[in-house]
Amino acid sequence: METTTSRASRRTGDPADGFPAYGPIDAVLGYTLFYVVVDRVTPAVVEVFSETLLDLSPSFVGFALAAALWFILGVTVVDQTRRQLAALGVGSYDEYQLRVWSRVTPTSVRTAGYLAALAVGATVAALTFERAIEALLGFIPAVATADVAAFDVVGVVVLIVFFVSYGVATHSLDRLVIGTIRAVAGT
Repeated sequence: METTTSRASRRTGDPADGFPAYGPIDAVLGYTLFYVVVDRVTPAVVEVFSETLLDLSPSFVGFALAAALWFILGVTVVDQTRRQLAALGVGSYDEYQLRVWSRVTPTSVRTAGYLAALAVGATVAALTFERAIEALLGFIPAVATADVAAFDVVGVVVLIVFFVSYGVATHSLDRLVIGTIRAVAGT
């Protein structure tokens, strides 16, 4: 029995159908946000850990933050390389989401949903960015001194809203860009 569909199959035998794998745009934007946050909070972290809390050398604290940036960059590059190679059929990547959705090119309804999520997520993230960074800067001394009374509940909510909306926007942008590349390459 032969079944026909009105659009291309979601999963064919060709490993290149799932290339590029989803994730690189999301990873780059996620690392960029991590870099910006570390850059913005470095003076506060250096002050807390060098002058008030542990009496560490400011250069040591700065070096530790820089090392964290390099470490996260390395892990991100290795992860994305493994993901892209798995999409080509070289090696394996045992993430459930990659196996199930990696080879799927979004339908028009899903694309519209990604566009709406991108617009809403990006707008909310842009509106809450500065307030979220201010809240994060306020949390550093509170966390370092374990002062529960110093926590700003509204700041926590703004921080959560910012990170969730930023994640939704970057995920949606990644799906749209990779889906467009796949659609153009598949024609």
